[in-house]
Amino acid sequence: MDPASSHPTPGFQLEHDPHGRLVHIDAQGTRTAGCVPVRAFPLAAPDEGVSLLGPEGHELAWITHLDALPAALRRLVEAELAAREFVPEICRILKVSTYATPSLWEVDTDRGPARLQLSGEEDIRRLPGGALLIADEQGVQFKVRDLHALDRGSRRMLERFL
Repeated sequence: MDPASSHPTPGFQLEHDPHGRLVHIDAQGTRTAGCVPVRAFPLAAPDEGVSLLGPEGHELAWITHLDALPAALRRLVEAELAAREFVPEICRILKVSTYATPSLWEVDTDRGPARLQLSGEEDIRRLPGGALLIADEQGVQFKVRDLHALDRGSRRMLERFL
């Protein structure tokens, strides 16, 4: 049995229009082009609480949990979310300029090498499950999915700031 077949119909459909915009189609067939999925808790509970907002910012639909969607609809929502969100994941810390702040870091991320300026220790936030969120001076958020999964040298450099 297909796992997606066990999911109830959510009461709406989504598709892309010829211009690539996401179109929400409600149960009455009303079409709203240019809708945008937004996570309510993007860091603490990324798969829970997703709102589909219309172009005016009004909520068109609420998704309690992404797992509740049929597989095709879930893939469409996840692809739209991924296109909006940019949070590179730090895989390795190569170098820090100093263990005092401000400090310039050279890191390898899942999107390639990067340099970030850490203004203060308060720019490193602990998240549930051993994850970290690091905000650089430019406002870019970098994520460390699991502090303990980093190599020993990276952990040692990072722990001096924690």
